[in-house]
Amino acid sequence: MATLATLFHRIVGPVVYAEVNPRAEKSPENPYVLRSIPNQDIYFYVKQIDNARVVRESDPAQRTACWKLIMSAGAAAVLLIGVLLPSAYGLLAGYQIQALKQEQTRLTTERSVLELEEARLLSPARLEELARNQMFIDPAPQRVVHLDGGKGSMALNVK
Repeated sequence: MATLATLFHRIVGPVVYAEVNPRAEKSPENPYVLRSIPNQDIYFYVKQIDNARVVRESDPAQRTACWKLIMSAGAAAVLLIGVLLPSAYGLLAGYQIQALKQEQTRLTTERSVLELEEARLLSPARLEELARNQMFIDPAPQRVVHLDGGKGSMALNVK
């Protein structure tokens, strides 16, 4: 592809390069010698600086800016906690509701088991068997005392 730079290089290039760098056309004696590195003849001296006795001057504007940053970060944290607190409370309340529902079903099951056991223990057949085992007898009719609730609120022993 022929561009203006390519055409210029073909026509004028070798002559211009020879004028600028006269060593470019002659070949070096040793073809493996590297060209020099740019600025290799410059020496930089590094001086050791001891800043142990230097005290930094306080800047009141920077101190104010730091406190403003701390306060704004604290306010942002409080605001974020305030925004997220109701949802977290709702989540914990949901867990508590589920735990209470599970406890209610457990207690309902336990209550039905206890009612069944109570019905089994108070059945007339079992009470009759206990009476026979302990030799209970029915009292005579003259030994039965009927309490009248209308005469007073005190229970009396009748002989």
